[in-house]
Amino acid sequence: MRRALGALLAAALVAGVALFVHRPGPVDAQGGGTVEVAVTYNGAPVVEKLKINKDTQQCGTEAEVDRVMVGSNKGLANAVVSVPTAKGAPRMVKATVDQHGCKFVPHVSAMMPGELELKNSDGILHNIHTYSTVNPSINKAQPKFKKVMTEKLEKPEFVKLTCDVHSWMLGWVAVLPTPFFGVTDANGTAKIENVPAGKQTVEVWHETLGKQTREVEVKAGQVAKVGIEMKK
Repeated sequence: MRRALGALLAAALVAGVALFVHRPGPVDAQGGGTVEVAVTYNGAPVVEKLKINKDTQQCGTEAEVDRVMVGSNKGLANAVVSVPTAKGAPRMVKATVDQHGCKFVPHVSAMMPGELELKNSDGILHNIHTYSTVNPSINKAQPKFKKVMTEKLEKPEFVKLTCDVHSWMLGWVAVLPTPFFGVTDANGTAKIENVPAGKQTVEVWHETLGKQTREVEVKAGQVAKVGIEMKK
């Protein structure tokens, strides 16, 4: 009896180990690839320089607003790159925009529909004012003692950020319908990982230069490189 019970337990243990070993892994890990996008602009940077006569101790005496930021390799910064044809689980992380040095930092943010965290690191009065079409407009004062505010952007669109106290402040929040997105760095590159394999569309948006799309074939475990040149 004891021998039979021992044999039965041993068989169950082996079966359990086999079940654990052969359990299939996550779909994203097994079937996804990486899309690496290089965005360029064959033109000169566009920078607006404005004189400041308010809160100069915190903001300085001159503001530079980068409408088109181009690196030495013609890489275009602050372009939103996404794969709108790819579906996946939502990103549950809040997007965060800080008001620092009387600028919106980062200048361009990207998020899925959800909560946007607005910080005030300047220690002076700001007033957040958003311009949108499908999301309700936000128009709220953020005094120096209110270091963090949380607002909701629940529908996909590109939302313009301004400050009614400091008119030169400008930023953008891209609310996207897909979890596969990024914002190009100073070299004009963005890397999007775990994109489902197959034919996908890559979309690039820039606040001044508009949108462009490219088709790409994504293969599991491989990197698909895409180059897009934005036009005036």
